[in-house]
Amino acid sequence: PDSWATLRETLSIQRRVTTTFRQRDGRTLHVRKATAAEPELMAIYRALGVNSDPGGTRKLVA
Repeated sequence: PDSWATLRETLSIQRRVTTTFRQRDGRTLHVRKATAAEPELMAIYRALGVNSDPGGTRKLVA
């Protein structure tokens, strides 16, 4: 019974964030991960059969 505006608002809650760490050897470690889905968003993901952790966790050493 939700409107498109409500669905867009619910879907916009989850974000992908990048955290950067300086390692002892001087290299930089970037970790990219999605935030945890809120209960309303989890319900939508379950109904669609979609993974609640889009993109998984990515690590890049530069």
